[in-house]
Amino acid sequence: MTSYAIIKLGGKQYVVREGERLLVDRLDREEGKTFQPDILFLGGGEKGGQLTPKNAAVTAKVVGHELGDKVRIGKYRPKSGYKRHNGFRASLTRIEITGIGAGGRASTAAAPKAEPKAVPAAAATKETAPKGLPKGYADLTVAEIKDGASHWNRPMLEAALAYEQANANRKGAVAALESALAAKES
Repeated sequence: MTSYAIIKLGGKQYVVREGERLLVDRLDREEGKTFQPDILFLGGGEKGGQLTPKNAAVTAKVVGHELGDKVRIGKYRPKSGYKRHNGFRASLTRIEITGIGAGGRASTAAAPKAEPKAVPAAAATKETAPKGLPKGYADLTVAEIKDGASHWNRPMLEAALAYEQANANRKGAVAALESALAAKES
């Protein structure tokens, strides 16, 4: 069982324990809703502590929205009679930590999406490249594509356009290839 966690909410970090209630800056969630804040550190388990754990969840429930204590601000300039008083009450949200666990996220909807694995450009062109694609096309910049498109033949332009629309979909490259194809037709 984990004894504490460090979470991040609204750009601030909080040390929390299960069952604890705390005031945080106003959250845009309704009262009674649960959510899972970002976990920076999970501590107190059998491992001692884990920095940015992957398979852990801290579940918090919004108890209510309230205003903080009034902060009074006074301005004064000596010998001129200038006095101004102002007040401020911060908008806060009271949350309760309902669970800290190392077994994985409670709901799959709140889990972060796994990023697709990066495929090297050379491997991507070999697998998905249409026939007739100019050599080293995947490594070309949009400016290089614009310069080279005027010298390529029609099958190369069509293959490059098909590759752009399927993979990179860079607006400048697509526009350059389409204009080069239009120029070849006329």
